[in-house]
Amino acid sequence: MRRKWTTAAVAVALTAAGVAAYLITGGLPSAEGGGARAASVPAATAAVTRQTLVDKQSHGGTLGFGDTTTRTTRLAGTVTALAATGSTVKRGGKIYKIDNKPVILLYGTLPAYRTLEPGDEGADVRQFEKNLWALGYRGFTVDGDYTGVTADAVEQWQDDLGLAETGTVELGRVVYATGAVRVASHTADTGAAVQAGAELLSTSATSRIVTVELDAEDQRLARNGAAAGLTLPDGTEVTGRITGVETTVEESENPDGEDTTKIVVTVGFDKAPVGLDDATVTVEFTASQRADVLTVPINALLALAEGGYGLRIVDGTATRIVAVETGLFADGRVEVTGDVAEGQKVEVPS
Repeated sequence: MRRKWTTAAVAVALTAAGVAAYLITGGLPSAEGGGARAASVPAATAAVTRQTLVDKQSHGGTLGFGDTTTRTTRLAGTVTALAATGSTVKRGGKIYKIDNKPVILLYGTLPAYRTLEPGDEGADVRQFEKNLWALGYRGFTVDGDYTGVTADAVEQWQDDLGLAETGTVELGRVVYATGAVRVASHTADTGAAVQAGAELLSTSATSRIVTVELDAEDQRLARNGAAAGLTLPDGTEVTGRITGVETTVEESENPDGEDTTKIVVTVGFDKAPVGLDDATVTVEFTASQRADVLTVPINALLALAEGGYGLRIVDGTATRIVAVETGLFADGRVEVTGDVAEGQKVEVPS
């Protein structure tokens, strides 16, 4: 006598991980032989359909501006100004002032680590010269050599900033970031006396992103560059794309417990929303998609004695079992290939 399998019993297999466990542990009814047999038409049948099958899942994410970077001063003195919280500072902008003299944001990946003056050469000189040129100062060659003509351009830049025209760039007068920054918070107050190394403020990226934390078993959803759908708190649906995937390990608080692996996914907007700060956003991930394939309900599959899977095809008053290859599982259905055709009826255990 064949087992009876309820829809609820099969529902645990709807995720990729659940489907795998369902199949591996023998959660399918067994076929009763492979040949045709006379039988009354089963009470429960389903049609073989041709459709696009999409493996997708939705997860909650947090809207924000991503990780922050703490900015410390290389100068000692009194903090006389800080760029406003929430403001954006671009190349050439004043990010803060020490003793009423501005510290300027420039673009680059190499932190400033020395005073720059005529005779210096290297990657840090070239990085500074590229910024000076981008700000409209000319008369020198961007080549990594700090020459007299570079110093002339620096004096013009210093004059425009209200600084002493020394032709040298003292350590701490510029701060580098990879692009424009948003001031996330202040960690010092104006009027505070600070020493070199003191924290003044923190910055973040300027574009809003959504951060989603996934379990390790859902890693298939996290494909860098893949499109994603996003639903905002007011119900508005927008589109985005995965811009970063990072694996983290959370240590167990119990010495005998196991650490937990998480997948942290960053999703950027194709068009950033306005008027929203921190909020919860629903992100719909698409792991894979199969267009124009034959599908059946997952619980129509039979475990064949010789291995693999089959379907019981219902043909009038007779049934027969055919072997099939399975493909993508999604939305309670499975892609099948083999001796099956669109519109055929297959038995679905009830």
